[in-house]
This record gives sequence, C-alpha cells and structure tokens, in this order.
Amino acid sequence: MSSKPKSRWADDEDDAAVEAQRKREKEEKKRAKLEKQRKQEEELRRKAEESTLAATSNGTQDLSDRPAKRRKTSPDGEEKLLAERPRKLLRYAAPSWGPCRNVENFERLNHIEEGSYGWVSRARETATGEIVALKKLKMDNTGDGFPVTALREIQTLKASRHRHVVDLREIVVGETLQDVFLVMEFLEHDLKTLQEDMAEPFLPSEIKALLLQLTSAVDYLHDNWILHRDLKTSNILMNNRGEIKIADFGMARYFSDPPPPNLTQLVVTLWYRAPELLLGAEKYDTAIDMWSLGCIFGELLTKEPLLQGKNEVDELTKIFELCGIPTEETWPGFKRLPNARSLRLPRNDRALGSVIRAKFPFLTNTGTQLLSSLLSLNPTKRPSASEMLAHPYFREDPRPKATEMFPTFPSKAGQEKRRRRASPNAPKRGDAPRLGGEALDLSGIFAGREEEESGAGFQLRLV
Repeated sequence: MSSKPKSRWADDEDDAAVEAQRKREKEEKKRAKLEKQRKQEEELRRKAEESTLAATSNGTQDLSDRPAKRRKTSPDGEEKLLAERPRKLLRYAAPSWGPCRNVENFERLNHIEEGSYGWVSRARETATGEIVALKKLKMDNTGDGFPVTALREIQTLKASRHRHVVDLREIVVGETLQDVFLVMEFLEHDLKTLQEDMAEPFLPSEIKALLLQLTSAVDYLHDNWILHRDLKTSNILMNNRGEIKIADFGMARYFSDPPPPNLTQLVVTLWYRAPELLLGAEKYDTAIDMWSLGCIFGELLTKEPLLQGKNEVDELTKIFELCGIPTEETWPGFKRLPNARSLRLPRNDRALGSVIRAKFPFLTNTGTQLLSSLLSLNPTKRPSASEMLAHPYFREDPRPKATEMFPTFPSKAGQEKRRRRASPNAPKRGDAPRLGGEALDLSGIFAGREEEESGAGFQLRLV
C-alpha cells in the first residue's frame, strides 16, 4: 500500500500533530452526542412508567389523548323518514361455479346461426356496451362428461393468437353445467352469406388479399401443430375493413409427426373434404386443410361452391371430373386405401386429364398452377401454407388490394339493411297526367304566413 505523499508547504511533524488533534475533537463530539441521546431515551422511558403507575393507582386511564367521539348530526325525525322509505335492492350477478362470469352480464340481441357444435348469437356486454358474438356449446353427450369437441375448441382457440383467427375473449356459464358460452369478437359477415348477396364475385386483387390473409392464419395454425379440419367459407368471418378471421374450431385438434393413430375420418364438410378422406384414409396431415383452401379459392372465383356433391360417392365423382382420374403415377398407393377397392374407374385415356384450365379460363397461368397444385389428388403434391404464401401468383398484376380499399356491405348478422333513397321513375309511354283538372290544396304549407300577409290560404288549380 503506498504511503501518503508528503506536503511541500508545511512541516511533517506539525501536520501530524494537527491531524491527531482533529481526530480527538471528532471523537469527543461523537461521544457527547451518544450520551445526550441516551439521556433523552431514559427520560422518556421514566415518564412513561410514571404515567402508567399513576393511572393504575387511580383506577382510571387518561383519555385526554383519545380523539373526541363523533357527534350524531341527523335529527330523530329524519331517521324515521329514512326507515319508513321503501328500500330498492341492487342486483348483482351472483358468483357461479368456477372462476367464469355469468351469461347474465350479456344481453342477447339476435340469433345468427346454428352450427354443428353450438348456437351463435349477437350480444352486448351490459357493463361496457361492446358488441360480441356469443356461442352456446352443444352438450349432447353430457352423460359422458364435457364434450371433447368443446374442450378442443377452447384449447385451440386460446392457443391461437393471430390477427386472422377469431379472438376468444372469455368463457361464461349459465344456471346449469349445460349452459357454457364462448364470448368471441363479433365480425359483420361470413364469406358464404356475403357472396350470396353479391351481384358479382370478388375482383382478382380482392381474391388475392383474402387468400393471403387466410393462408397466413392457416400457416400459423400448422406451425403450432393445429389442424382446423373444417375450413369453408361459412367459417371465415369478415369485417367491414376487409379483414378476415377463421372461426369455428369445433373440429380442430392438435397433431404430430408422425400423425397420431386415433384420427377421426369423418371430418371437414363434404364439399371441402379431401379425396383421401373420402377414400377412408386413417392417417392424414395438413394436406387436408390445403385441399379446403383450394376449394375456397375456386369458390371465390366463381361465387359458387366448387364441388357440390350430394353424398360421398357423388363428391368423389365431381372431384375426378374436375381433377382427373387418379393413376399409380399421379397418386401412388391410392388403391390401397380402404374405400378405393369399390371404385370402378373408366379405362378411357381421354378422361384422365384435369379440366381446371377450362373451368377457369380467365385465371392467369400462375393462378391456374396454384389452384391445380392445391387440388392435387396426391396429398404429398399439395403445397404447404408457407409455400403458398411465397407463390408468384400473389406478386403478379393485379397486386393484392389493400384492406382499407375493400367495399363495405350491410351486415345480416348485425341486422343491417342497405338504405335506399326513394326516387321517381321516368314516365312511361301512354301515361296520362294524374293532376289534370284537379285542385291541389297548399293551404297547409302556407298557413304560417297568414299573420304576415293579408290574404288567407289559397288553392292552386292546374288548368
């Protein structure tokens, strides 16, 4: 350790003496301060003991330090009036089983639709006035416990936080265990109902914008190991800002690689069901959702469902008519599927090709290539959602339209009607004038001017 440098301006011995004197004075001040504090504490302790002894000897305690008792300010007459006045009880939603709120916190406005796994209504939250969608789950198999479809819907919806997936706000309950409701955000339209009311289909730029939003949501689900298994236009909601969201996760479930062995074969609505499911495949993956995307793509182009089969056999027939007859070269191993043994395929070579190009003559070559790949009979040939997002179809003209530029439509779910202004029609040939020779009384219109003008109301006669 280095020593303290010497001062050039003073003697070393004198400096040491001064430093020692300062230390002694500092220590004496510290001892005096501590002694003063000790004496003050002893004095306070002694006074406290003396006051306690005095109170004990007198049998009473000194109450002078306690605050004065609050005086009664209301007279007796006012108290009687308040007691006689009828009281109005305030009603609050009583707590129910579990941490969920009660459905009485929401005012149901109108019914929207009934699905396979619940009834959907439009409702208003009484506390905030926010409009939400209220879905009551169907409890058909209550004897077996809570339905597994409802559990999967709640689980997958809570795990899917994406801009284009409908937001599950909370779960509320009713009076019994059979009354379970999902509170979700409300969107004005679904694509199926909207297209039925449209005079013309969406523009190519609008179709690209819708497909990009839909595919990004499907890509998010598949990245999180979730199969939707019921993609169709009625399950795709749209607001008045051109944004779409996937809804109805009643058939959704988690999957793995390799696929789990207990997959249900009867999934996806018939018109959007992939051919491997129709042929009884016991294992499937994300390719079934991509086939549904291809069906939705074709429906957006034509404003009509692409493959409207009456049953499974008719649906397979329509698929083969559009996409061609499968062979071992185009779909290896399809004959080993359970339901493929009963197929009687034509041997005519002319019936083997796809007619997608002829079905959509106004679609560009890249668009036709994308649609054909999505509707490939071989599941392994279908692109993934991430590959579809990078397809050149979305980069060619016309570019996808901005959502802010989408048109708005009256909402059937919100019970809105298009406002029409009444306007007269052009006169038809041969119509006679209706006012010829009749008196038109305008006295009521000019009644307010009677005081200002000397003349009273008058009549106007058309001659």
